[in-house]
Amino acid sequence: MIVTLLQYTPDPEKLIEYSARVCYLSQERITPTSHKTFLSGLLKNGHLSVFEHASATFFIEGISRACSHQLVRHRLASFSQQSQRYVEEKGFAYVTPPEIAQHPEALAYYQSLMSTLQQAYEKLVSLGIKREDARFLLPNATHTALSVTANFREWLHIIDMRVSPHAQWEIRDLLILIWKELYTIAPVVFGLTYFEYWSKDIEYKKEIFSQRIEI
Repeated sequence: MIVTLLQYTPDPEKLIEYSARVCYLSQERITPTSHKTFLSGLLKNGHLSVFEHASATFFIEGISRACSHQLVRHRLASFSQQSQRYVEEKGFAYVTPPEIAQHPEALAYYQSLMSTLQQAYEKLVSLGIKREDARFLLPNATHTALSVTANFREWLHIIDMRVSPHAQWEIRDLLILIWKELYTIAPVVFGLTYFEYWSKDIEYKKEIFSQRIEI
């Protein structure tokens, strides 16, 4: 899978601080570094609506339809996904789950079946069947691509839900990559503060953070 940060709110943490201080008309207290302690306090106290002022957009490719079906359930985000009606899926690429990849007999069977589905799809199209109908053969493993936009509050929620030992492996790996990108542009917001106070699996997130985010 490939995750590309397309766009984000300029100086997002300073914007969040300014917006929050409007509530108290305390903008005069802003300094070049005041956002660090101010935003940490907001996160600790659960004052999260102000984090909706900043957003980030990602282009995601090389994930399975099974993964994207989970991602699009986060309804406060906006999605634009590759269409199987209009995009040619001849010789479609697909995701192989690690458990299958590590089992030689299962892997051979899996790859054989995918090859059969690829050939069947091409056969239907060659017979004049529309792509929108031929796509009924395409498995959940088929690669897809999509653009996703969400505000920072929603990204915190998605990370909390999906960077978890209880999450499915593919979407967990995806959100770890997204978390890493978000941390580079907003290290206060996407550090551990929010999760330390509100996450049910903080120890797992601390492990992931030290190994794959704060590098």
